[in-house]
Amino acid sequence: MDNDLHVIFGSGPLGQSVMRELVRRGKNVRITSRHPGLQGEGKLEVIAGDATDPQFCKQACKGAAVVYNCANAPYDKWPELLEPLFTNILEGAASADAGLIMVDNLYMYNSTAGPMTESTAIAPISRKGEIRARVAAKMLQAHKDGKARVLIARASDFFGPLVMMAAAGAQVFKPAIKGGRAQLIGDPEKLHTYSFIDDVGRALAVLGEHEDAYGEVWHVPSGETLKTREFVELIYDVAGHKAKMIKAPRWLFTVMGWFNPPMGEIKEMLYQFENDFVMDSSKFRNRFGDTSTPNWKAIELTVDWFRKNSN
Repeated sequence: MDNDLHVIFGSGPLGQSVMRELVRRGKNVRITSRHPGLQGEGKLEVIAGDATDPQFCKQACKGAAVVYNCANAPYDKWPELLEPLFTNILEGAASADAGLIMVDNLYMYNSTAGPMTESTAIAPISRKGEIRARVAAKMLQAHKDGKARVLIARASDFFGPLVMMAAAGAQVFKPAIKGGRAQLIGDPEKLHTYSFIDDVGRALAVLGEHEDAYGEVWHVPSGETLKTREFVELIYDVAGHKAKMIKAPRWLFTVMGWFNPPMGEIKEMLYQFENDFVMDSSKFRNRFGDTSTPNWKAIELTVDWFRKNSN
């Protein structure tokens, strides 16, 4: 119903994407933020607080019909922070008898077995994959136990407005709009699914409108999967420049990790870019339709945002 309250945890690129889509759909929206900047007006309420505080999570969820977990923790803090953070949000949603939509990635899958579907084996090969698999299992068990209505929405690597720290983030789009050289990770000749941030936000809003979606895992629709080289060439084409790219060596992430621990954590995830990494979202498309944006249009919107927001 249009008067239902939708609560979003996390005001980063994804949280803001969900916020925009829900507001566009006429929903009452409350978004939590640890940082000042967002302004609430009309049907949008912004509240300051930290989801590591369980009492704040319960307070933020009061009156909610649907809760969207778009929160995250620094890469290097996942072992100690991720599960407690997500548990707090789960408890908050349960206290309000609200549906919980948990945003997830693909780290827990055996990605070497071909395109990843919701039935792909849970066989993580990284520490972060093990953490994600454990947390996802806990969330789905809470649904089975009747503690809360939970669904999991999984996406691949983000790109789009506000997305800076990502494989297809600022280090690709900023050089592309200036005719410089993009820095890539992994093998650019491997297939890789990239998820447009606004497509993820749209898919979450769709899931939030369907009670029968709970208790399941859903892969959100993304644009056509291309080789990373082809994807980057399309970015440069849209930006009006000839593609230039260089592959970052593995050792670079070790060195960067000495000064920036989250960057050092990327090294164990490089396998996703050194092999084909394809997400299949046919389950969602067959049930709710194709909500994805064509790659060229998503890239056009992203290039436009970087042009307006880059120094």
